Amino acid sequence: MEWVGYDYAFMFKYSERPNTIAQKKYADDVPEETKSRRLKEIIDLQQELSLRSNKQDVGKVFEVLAESYSKRSNTDLAGRNSQNKTVVFPKGDFRIGDYVKVKILRCTAATLIGEAID
Repeated sequence: MEWVGYDYAFMFKYSERPNTIAQKKYADDVPEETKSRRLKEIIDLQQELSLRSNKQDVGKVFEVLAESYSKRSNTDLAGRNSQNKTVVFPKGDFRIGDYVKVKILRCTAATLIGEAID
């Protein structure tokens, strides 16, 4: 079997939306415990797929638009590459708004971590 995956996804537990046909015609008969379990399963799978995708980028160089300081440190900048992946790298002499060539050194499921290169 061949799998198709996404780099990232937004996932939510099912909840009825007011004034929809589904709300009017169908009972919400799925137990809350089942909804929570299913959401956890899909989040866990997506974490694996995201990490697998990000690991393929380790060693590559990307042009990154510096958008903000990193959530964890004011000595790092964060931005996005052309694949819309978050990249964190040391600030150095760069400023928000700069395009920076960044070599990816490691990753998490959510973030590529690298260093600026010439």
